[in-house]
Amino acid sequence: MKFDPKRYLPILTWGRDYNRSALTSDLVAALIVTIMLIPQSLAYALLAGLPPEAGLYASIAPIMLYAVFGTSRALAVGPVAVVSLMTAAALSNIVEQGTMGYATAALSLAALSGVILLGMGLFRLGFIAHFLSHPVIAGFITASGIIIAASQLKHILGIDAQGHNLLELTFSLVAHLPETNWITALIGLLATGFLFWVRKGLRPLLVRIGLPQGLTGVLVKTGPVAVVVATTGAVWALGLADKGVKIVGTVPQSLPPLTLPSFAPELIGQLLLPAVLISVIGFVESISVAQTLAAKKRQRIDPDQELIGLGAANIGASLTGGFPVTGGFSRSVVNFDAGAETPAAGAFTAVGLAIAALALTPLIYFLPNATLAATIIVAVLSLVDFSILKRSWAYSKADFAAVLATIVLTLGLGVEAGVSAGVGLSVILHLYKTSRPHIAEVGQVPGTEHYRNILRHDVVTDPSIVTLRVDESLYFANARFLEDKIQSRVAGDASVRHVILQCSAINEIDLSALESLEAINDRLREMGVQLHLSEVKGPVMDRLKRADFLSELTGKVFLSQYEAHQCLLRLVGQSAPQKPTVGLT
Repeated sequence: MKFDPKRYLPILTWGRDYNRSALTSDLVAALIVTIMLIPQSLAYALLAGLPPEAGLYASIAPIMLYAVFGTSRALAVGPVAVVSLMTAAALSNIVEQGTMGYATAALSLAALSGVILLGMGLFRLGFIAHFLSHPVIAGFITASGIIIAASQLKHILGIDAQGHNLLELTFSLVAHLPETNWITALIGLLATGFLFWVRKGLRPLLVRIGLPQGLTGVLVKTGPVAVVVATTGAVWALGLADKGVKIVGTVPQSLPPLTLPSFAPELIGQLLLPAVLISVIGFVESISVAQTLAAKKRQRIDPDQELIGLGAANIGASLTGGFPVTGGFSRSVVNFDAGAETPAAGAFTAVGLAIAALALTPLIYFLPNATLAATIIVAVLSLVDFSILKRSWAYSKADFAAVLATIVLTLGLGVEAGVSAGVGLSVILHLYKTSRPHIAEVGQVPGTEHYRNILRHDVVTDPSIVTLRVDESLYFANARFLEDKIQSRVAGDASVRHVILQCSAINEIDLSALESLEAINDRLREMGVQLHLSEVKGPVMDRLKRADFLSELTGKVFLSQYEAHQCLLRLVGQSAPQKPTVGLT
């Protein structure tokens, strides 16, 4: 197959038609997103247990690389809350926070995550994300949001507290509560309250006083910047750093440095599982945001190329002093709402952040950690959504159990245990649902060629003919269930002479299921009952022809269920159908 560079370099597609109008829109969007990202990047570095400049570094090279390799026109790549928390959880079990080893391990985690994502993309494994059910992911993100918010209370109160789950954090916070620095607490609480008000109350206020809609949106987005300026100025002017208020301190005034992750076998072995989990969760979050925004403009997202773009971004982060990154919800929505037309908006954002890293870092020396913590708390609490419990309970008790278990395990044992449980529960839930497929006994709707469930419709049946419609592909997990269903239906009914399997919903039959069909055929033969198939799909029939099953089949394969029913009625000597069976409601 001929190599197509546009397949792996989407920039060659959108870049060809780039014009002045797109440039203007991208520059405006980049300006707004840059203003929002400066405090957010610093805050997420704090959450990951890294120096604040690591947040800026992780937002420069990765977003540039994504602009080259990614397919979303609006996705903004960089540090996000959940991945930052998972990074801290993974690294704190290996090395001590604040050491060079910790920073090196963060680089290695980003590199490993990048290689995993890149490999998945090159081998077109984007479908793997489909194994994570949305309710389980929603439960994990909700629990993670609670843990993240709780973990930032120590900065709000100015105390020391440790813990990888909600229980540990709660006990540690309570134990250190007497050490609260009340000046820090006042700053943190005021900052948090103001940011919540900006989200909920500022826009209606600005609209009432008659400001244009566009300007209103910009002012709302710059709320965190206003808090940063105000609290930094207060700490500097009042000398609050000398009164115990913890501040960001010196941030290097430079572009991202060239760094090399460690590939020590022992470290890689310890980071492999966290890297896999971060990669999968990050990809799911990113692709969900990208597809949602793309749908609004009828654009297409290629999941496999997104894996390549995110892989390149993470490798870039590992080489420029960063940590694992992915597509963020809030920044991407802001980027979209601000009018970004192409991924070039992300590249311009990276340039803005690079200028900030070079010129503005001295201005944040007196920025209190409590302000960054307030920024994180307000951002992550929007992720908390307990309504998923109500919706899943009303719709599916199995989904509810999976969501609840994910939330409880994440809160009680930590994010790694929670996401591992979420992945496992998603797979188990899928296996459970498909292992007990819906199998309906059907009959003919009078006067038509349609066949419906005898328990739901008034249909015509014959006592000597049983038709079962299997509403699921047949594979190892549900093959025995079909065997048992047919055995229980036929064994107690001596009048049955023919069993028809209506295969209209069967897309695949694996080897285990084929062996079960052979066993069913043999058992029915011993009972004097013939097995027939109807409406078998072409690919399934092609697979069956490779085996001996069709030559051993006691009955026939019919093109349609109507043909099968009419043929067998004639075979058993029925000139007219039996009295209709009244369906149950």
